[in-house]
Amino acid sequence: MATIISNPGKRKTLQFVDSSGRRRTLRLGTMDKQSANALKLKIERLITATKTKQPVDTETQQWVESLDSKMLEKLAKVDLISPGATATLEGFLKEYTELRTDVKGATQTVYGHTIRNLKDYFGSDTRLGDITEADADEWCLYLKEQKLSPNTIRRRSGIAKQFFRHAVKKKLIPSNPFAELAASVQANKSREHFITQADAKKVIDAAPDADWRMIIALSRYGGLRCPSEVLLLKWTDINYETGRLLVTSPKTAHHAGKDSRVIPLFPELVPYLEDCFQLNGEKSEYVITRYRDPKQNLRTTFEKIIKRAGLKQWPKLFQNMRASRETELCNDYPTHVVCEWLGNSIPVAMKHYLQITDEHYEKASQERCIIACSTPPGTPDQPRKRSEHKKSPDTAILANAGPYDCTREKKVGDEGLEPPTLSV
Repeated sequence: MATIISNPGKRKTLQFVDSSGRRRTLRLGTMDKQSANALKLKIERLITATKTKQPVDTETQQWVESLDSKMLEKLAKVDLISPGATATLEGFLKEYTELRTDVKGATQTVYGHTIRNLKDYFGSDTRLGDITEADADEWCLYLKEQKLSPNTIRRRSGIAKQFFRHAVKKKLIPSNPFAELAASVQANKSREHFITQADAKKVIDAAPDADWRMIIALSRYGGLRCPSEVLLLKWTDINYETGRLLVTSPKTAHHAGKDSRVIPLFPELVPYLEDCFQLNGEKSEYVITRYRDPKQNLRTTFEKIIKRAGLKQWPKLFQNMRASRETELCNDYPTHVVCEWLGNSIPVAMKHYLQITDEHYEKASQERCIIACSTPPGTPDQPRKRSEHKKSPDTAILANAGPYDCTREKKVGDEGLEPPTLSV
């Protein structure tokens, strides 16, 4: 099956024919004849497994795992082992992230969190081919031990799945060990919070400057994503004549025609836009000027502003303001129109944005009360009084009957043990 060829200087070469009929050559290096023959036996087992498409025996597998990277690369070049057996986790992930020049900086940051978790658990030098489905399940349990939220675990599982799907396409590994992990983010109703306009006004009034007042107003009244869409807003994007505002959206830019959207110039935004324009309108291209550093943490400052306003910090600070605006607008406009303005789909809005507020309950109760009070008694919509429910059918008939006509002459038969009958 395989032939050992001796070269000058005790260098050995192994030749064999692969499953497709090609003659392949494997340079073994300098070694004695006995060592070369022992190596030949192990390699012949790999050749047999490749041709029959069967897994190798445990002893041979353990031998492969004990080889150094140089020998593994030689075996991979002649297709005796999977290329993934030589690809390390760190090397592959570095190559993948360098390849993805199409993603934004924020996405690269999210990638980095998942890469850190993978390397911390599996080790940087772990071979891709050594990671199994069971290992992926245990990695999820490890993330739970790190006190990460269920949705964070799902997001990072989805990204890991994405990484290894690329490895499958490159034929580094035969299958994706992360394929079965749950990756769909679930709605968490416990983290929903509706920010009323009264509370939004308190927070805006507690803001330290015009830029922060504008950031809050664009998030709560404009429904813009913060910081990405808020910081990209330019003065040229605002059209007072048409009453419209152009929003540049990096998050949805990878979808055709979704790199920007047009929203109404909501009246609530106008006074804050005027304040910012008086300060920076002639000096800056952008509406927000002081907080443009992408590394700046707006969340920390916003938490302080909320505390200064005398309010309790709510979950998902900026997203819940955007969700509050979408919920508010859906009370007055069709859902598909609001979703077009906010830049999300109806399923996403229903799952993650639209909320049930106290106002919905109060409005429904008031409308029911008005209907009940305005319906005339006796109509099908008007509930009957308790006394009416107690009346028997016979009583109801008598109640609706006219006065008894005593002038009608009727002859009554004799009454006894038999039922009364008319006399003839």
